[in-house]
Amino acid sequence: TTAVLNVPKNTAQSPVILPPHGVPHNFGVKTKPVGSHILQVVLLGIYLSSGPERQQATAARDGGRVSAALMQERLLEAKASGPRLCVDLGVADCMTEKETSRLASQIRRLYGANRRAKKPFWLCLTEFVVGSLIYKECFRMNDGFSNYLMDTTEESYLDLFPLDAIVYLTPDSENVLEDIDPNKVYVLGGLVDESIHKKLTLQRAQEQSLQTARLPIREYMVKTTNTKNYHSETLAVNQVFDVLSTYYETRSWPAALKAGVSSGKGYALPDAVK
Repeated sequence: TTAVLNVPKNTAQSPVILPPHGVPHNFGVKTKPVGSHILQVVLLGIYLSSGPERQQATAARDGGRVSAALMQERLLEAKASGPRLCVDLGVADCMTEKETSRLASQIRRLYGANRRAKKPFWLCLTEFVVGSLIYKECFRMNDGFSNYLMDTTEESYLDLFPLDAIVYLTPDSENVLEDIDPNKVYVLGGLVDESIHKKLTLQRAQEQSLQTARLPIREYMVKTTNTKNYHSETLAVNQVFDVLSTYYETRSWPAALKAGVSSGKGYALPDAVK
């Protein structure tokens, strides 16, 4: 914007248009006769194109590039030496089309959170069969899915990793997850949390002679009072990841559970209930 200098009436002086604050008064000024007055035209476009506004925009753009490069670097470091997290899509056939779409959306959120994490996992979708419903939904719902920095394979995690390195995370396990070991491969069942498949993932892991573990929800959280008397330790895959990722970064289970367990599950940290 420009400012007009008030000039006393009945003077021979013409009104002068002043440039905005910070623009030199003699910068890019041209004079052009208009009737009996002299109009000062300030070439603000030229000034702004080389001024702090453009510098700030350039810095923001370059900062975004650096951030993206840093995220990619962290992901590749995780691929080389970080813990593995597999989403087991071999159980996806148990879901309806609507549930499968929800799972595809949860996978997108999981990937986005991992990409932004300071200490990411290396992700792998196993039994990701070309042409299957979950395959189609992942590509339909997630822009740029083919460019995600993660592994996708039609093979099972059993064919990819040693059995003694695999830990299947299931809310029905009797074993509590106490820590995250970078040398382990953690497996999440590819089911949406709304689905009722009682002990399906536990039975699957037991049939495959795998170690199992559950999140320490009962150990660090308490049940809250709600009208439906509803309490569930079954979380969406992206919520489980939020817990794992936060713990891996902070080494604090209370902070991790707060990040991933929503109030709708009927659990809260003791401090939040007081």
